Amino acid sequence: MTAALSQGATDWPAAAHGILRQAGVRQVAVVPDAGLAALLTLCQSDRAMRVVRLTSEEEGVALLAGAWLGGEKGVLLMQSSGVGNCVNLLALPLACRFPLLMLVTMRGEPGESNPAQVPMGSAAGRVLEAMGVEVSRAERAEDVAPALAAALDRAYTAELPSAVLIAQRALGFKEFK
Repeated sequence: MTAALSQGATDWPAAAHGILRQAGVRQVAVVPDAGLAALLTLCQSDRAMRVVRLTSEEEGVALLAGAWLGGEKGVLLMQSSGVGNCVNLLALPLACRFPLLMLVTMRGEPGESNPAQVPMGSAAGRVLEAMGVEVSRAERAEDVAPALAAALDRAYTAELPSAVLIAQRALGFKEFK
C-alpha cells in the first residue's frame, strides 16, 4: 500500500500538537497510521511527551487510565479500524469516571479503495456513541483543531471518554494495491 495523503488547507497536525502540548498532555498512546504520521512525529520530537506504541488500541485505554491515576493527561491516537478493539475496555473510563481522549483517523468512507476498511469505518462513530463516548467529527483539516480542543475540554472537565473522528476527506485517501 502506498500513501497519497495531503494535509489539507491547514497544518492540522501542528495545530493538534499545540493544543495537546498547551493542555499538558504528556502520554501519547498510538497504533501508528499514515494519517497520524505527521502528528506522531511532532509528539515524538516533543521532550514533554512520551509516545507509547501499542500492539492493540485497547492497551491505550489501560495505559491512559494509569497515566491519569499517576497525575498525567494523555491521548489515544488510532485509525477507525481500531475502534472495535477498544469496545470492552471502554467500560473502564465510564465505570471509573476518568477522562479518555481519542483522536481517530477515519477509513472506509466514500472514496475508500480498500473494501476491508468499510464496515468498521462506517460504524466507528455509532460504536463509540453506543459505548457512551462523546463523539465529534472534523470534516475538513481546518476543523481538527477546534474539535480536538472541545473534546479535550469535555474529556477532562467531565472525566469521561471523548473522541474526535477525522474524516477521510480531511486526511486524503490511501491507494490500496
